[in-house]
Amino acid sequence: MTRLGFLLDSDNCIGCHACTVACKSEHDVPLGVNRTWVKYIETGTFPDVARKFSVMRCNQCDDAPCMAICPTSALYRADNGVVDFQDDNCIGCKSCMNACPYDALYINPETNTAHKCNMCNHRIEVGLEPSCQIVCPTEAIKIGDLDDPFSEISRIIARDDVAVRAPEQNTKPKVYYRGADQASLDPTRTAIAADGMIWAETLRNGSGARHPSIPVELGTKPTDHEGVVARTAYTTSHQMTWKEKVSGYLVTKAVAAGVMLVAALMVVLGHGDAQAAVGVIPPMVAGAFLGITGVLLIWDLKQPARFHYLIMKGNWSSWLVKGAYILMAFSAVCGLWWIGGLTETGGLLEILVVPAVLGAIGTAGYTAYLFGQCEGRDLWQTPLLLPVLLAQAVTAGGAAYAVLDLFVDVPEPTAVRWVLLGGVLTTAALIAVELTSHGSRHVELAVHAMTRGTYADRFWWGGVVLGLVVPAAAIIVVLAADIDSPLLPGAAGLAALVGMFAYEDSFVRAGQSVPLS
Repeated sequence: MTRLGFLLDSDNCIGCHACTVACKSEHDVPLGVNRTWVKYIETGTFPDVARKFSVMRCNQCDDAPCMAICPTSALYRADNGVVDFQDDNCIGCKSCMNACPYDALYINPETNTAHKCNMCNHRIEVGLEPSCQIVCPTEAIKIGDLDDPFSEISRIIARDDVAVRAPEQNTKPKVYYRGADQASLDPTRTAIAADGMIWAETLRNGSGARHPSIPVELGTKPTDHEGVVARTAYTTSHQMTWKEKVSGYLVTKAVAAGVMLVAALMVVLGHGDAQAAVGVIPPMVAGAFLGITGVLLIWDLKQPARFHYLIMKGNWSSWLVKGAYILMAFSAVCGLWWIGGLTETGGLLEILVVPAVLGAIGTAGYTAYLFGQCEGRDLWQTPLLLPVLLAQAVTAGGAAYAVLDLFVDVPEPTAVRWVLLGGVLTTAALIAVELTSHGSRHVELAVHAMTRGTYADRFWWGGVVLGLVVPAAAIIVVLAADIDSPLLPGAAGLAALVGMFAYEDSFVRAGQSVPLS
């Protein structure tokens, strides 16, 4: 068994793009996406300047996060160590794109499935070389068996000073660079000047996608980003993969989980006999929002007709698969709860309290582990994500019950208001800790985008003011003045839910705003 890898010799690369063209021709890669591409950076100050080239592609990692997160094993490892893909299994969930720290994967617009460099494995298997290696005029691209100490690339790696991209991610990449400028391998150390790049006059293309880099005024260094040492003269753009549907799904499942948490609290407080407000309506609300969650998840797939592959071809290392089973199990508990409430079987509700709480915690919290598998997005790796999601579920449960109190007689309305206030204050405290803690450079850039950059208005006015300050102030007034009317708590609940979406949307998008290539 072999373990093939690449050596990319930047000292010899002349930036001719022959490898990119050969790759596109070999694999019929559509316009707008790339399996391999050449990145140009410019270093120094005029007249002492230099342009340097680096070939970017899949790193064929030994510990490949894209394989772990792929819910259908559409990404797999061939016998020669190459990470390959199977179109027929891909559901287009795009999770692999966020798991990859190298921007290596893309959605093929013609097949709506994930593609990437597979080292021309179809050629290697019949004794041929990859197309990029064949056409390189300076032999800057080499492949070989890394487990063979006598192979050319093994000798070069052992003898010369080589580097890999994003070594801190511990993916054990098998693409090595000789002579590459570290600023070329770390995209957070370069910036695109205000006049754009060569062959690109704008930072936005026709679809409105942001170019993956940090804008900077021509000839100046950005004051809010330390460490920028070079200008990006040419690279490719990459689409943001998860947007409002994922942000919305985080809120809808928080509502489903939260309303059942409060219903379980009502049973513990001795109100299991409140048929409408405890036994019947909460599981109906939870079921409806679980249904919306499923619709959003399927709608976000590029191959929605294959959604059942999550069950039929599930990869149990993926939290997408585990999450699907958690949602199904929680749905079953909600169904049993509804039957117990409809038949006024109070004993059944008491039995279901523990399963309902566990199911709600799992439903609200499993996304923390899913996002944790997205190793390319450092902002999402925070250990505070799980407690934030659980606190948001409590907030959403209190908010849902506060709105429900407008229409039915809810027992213990004061307890509901305390739940809402507690969830809001806990969420606010956790977010404050998260924003003041110091993580990697990727985290700092993502937090900057969320709090002072593109998504600042969404975060502050939506997530903080509308989602936290307004509900907290309203509930404090209600509790302090002992107001019986459910109108103000209901409005506070709605504000909390809308603000929660704004926060989640800024968090999801900011996490993807940091360039990876």
